[in-house]
Amino acid sequence: MDSEENGNRLHKITTSQQAFCSCCGALITSVLVTPLDVVKVRLQAQSNPSLKGQSFLDSDGLTDHVYLYENGTGKTWNKTSGRFAGMMDAFMKIVQREGVKALWSGLPPSLAVSVPTTVIYFTCYDQLHDTLVSKLGEDNDYVPLIAGGIARLCSVTIISPIEMIKTTLQSRRLTYKQLSVFISSNVAKNGWLSLWKGWGPTVLRDVPFSALYWWNYEYFKTRLCKKSGIHEPTFLITFSSGAAAGSIAALLTLPFDVIKTHKQTELWELDVARSSQQRSVSILNLMKRIVAENGFPGLFIGIIPRLTKIAPACAIMISTYEYGKSYFRRLNKNKDMKNY
Repeated sequence: MDSEENGNRLHKITTSQQAFCSCCGALITSVLVTPLDVVKVRLQAQSNPSLKGQSFLDSDGLTDHVYLYENGTGKTWNKTSGRFAGMMDAFMKIVQREGVKALWSGLPPSLAVSVPTTVIYFTCYDQLHDTLVSKLGEDNDYVPLIAGGIARLCSVTIISPIEMIKTTLQSRRLTYKQLSVFISSNVAKNGWLSLWKGWGPTVLRDVPFSALYWWNYEYFKTRLCKKSGIHEPTFLITFSSGAAAGSIAALLTLPFDVIKTHKQTELWELDVARSSQQRSVSILNLMKRIVAENGFPGLFIGIIPRLTKIAPACAIMISTYEYGKSYFRRLNKNKDMKNY
């Protein structure tokens, strides 16, 4: 191990510094990619077979809006198309019908999800990675896979209820008061575990995504550093490695992202007129239903906005995080040298 690598080992950043770096990355990433997330969720939600025929017609005085839910006093049936033909069509219709601000709908709960999730996720990953490296060795290729999967499982379980709320806000036009009533009535009827609806498919999506992402990221970063003849990755190397790793992981796990959205939006159809004994559809049966209703491409609904979102999101997040860690390493090193 050369002196530069050894120096980085001796001047590791603290847990609080890791948390600060991940917070900054989460804030920047959420603000920049929330519009893409809103479009993705809308595209996936409109294809949900269980919600067909359950549309709410609203008007702002200029145009009619069609939303995939029911109002609190009864059904108002679909009178206009309201469907999105694709990503750009969704962007244009959302802006025209609901205003530019609608592209950032759900940003507060998105931040409420992304900040604690990122702190837990990235800090846990770094701690697990260092522990596994000390036990299995620096050259073990499975360290990023194991650390990434376990870190994501922990963060998903803790944050799952907030993620469900964020998806609901993005898929439906609700005020926070309406959202509070919606959640309260759902908990009273279906129990507290209903807040973890979608946990299964979220884990099935996020755990392999995380494992694949970190494995590919570490691989690309190492290869690019060797090719460039440097030991510390530059901002460009971390940015491009994050974008490539995120795109690969997102493509391979997209069907589970579609299923996750369907499972969470299942809550919409459980109103007082329905039997309280109605059971949630299993993941396998839901997948079969999606294929039967929309064909195999139905499992890849929202692929363009997902990839368009994931690539820059991963690139911005990891490059911000790594830059922050590099800054704190230099800061800690300078402090240690002054104290010495």
